Amino acid sequence: MNLKGKAAIVTGSATGLGAAVAIKLAERGADVAINYSKSEAEAKETQALCAKLGVKAILAQGDVGSDEGCRKVADAARKAFGRIDILVNNAGTTKFANHADLDALTAEDFLSIYRLNVVGAYEMIRAVAPDMKRQGFGAVVNISSIAGVTGIGSSIAYAASKGALNTMTLSLARALAPEIRVNAVCPGFIGTRWFRDRFGEEGFASIARQQESTTPLKRAGTPEDIADAVVFFCAEGAQHITGETLLTDAGLHLSLTPLSQR
Repeated sequence: MNLKGKAAIVTGSATGLGAAVAIKLAERGADVAINYSKSEAEAKETQALCAKLGVKAILAQGDVGSDEGCRKVADAARKAFGRIDILVNNAGTTKFANHADLDALTAEDFLSIYRLNVVGAYEMIRAVAPDMKRQGFGAVVNISSIAGVTGIGSSIAYAASKGALNTMTLSLARALAPEIRVNAVCPGFIGTRWFRDRFGEEGFASIARQQESTTPLKRAGTPEDIADAVVFFCAEGAQHITGETLLTDAGLHLSLTPLSQR
């Protein structure tokens, strides 16, 4: 899957899954725009790792939860590379709230989560679509979650936002074809700093062990696992695929029900 000559934007790519995706794309020859909102030091580290692979890597600061920020990031990539071939909508947010506690979420919580997870992804696609249409090629990958398929996850608002993102993937796959392919990847657990920061080292290790003991594939997912699936959708191996929602969770969804969170 050689992507030499292609240019990619990965939102929220300073750390975690976004960084892993940016590095995987760089390994395959794509120039990469590393997007971040506040984590400049980490973004520079990811940029350096990509540049070491012999590609052009730039920093593209911008809050992709706003239309202005999305256009700013797209402009930075356009100016640096002269083209935009790949967009990975990785940036996202959540609020932890027990699903049974209906007072744990406010309308503002829903709107804040939707603003980045759904509207931001839409506005980012809108910002790059003219470039992709003009050159006759474009690959968009939305990072969703099994929460959007199974109704579980950190909160009802988060699960609902990812369900909306999956539906939007279908709508845009139809609307932007044939030049632009739009697909979604739905991870389960991913062993990133996000989990460590939320649950601490002991909690993180416990969740990873649980994944290894309960998933059909007996694996706890890594950022690199998910990044491989994302890169597949970006490259020629998926040239015949659009509107697809791929669950990448070691088979966790096979044994889940919406009530299993409670």
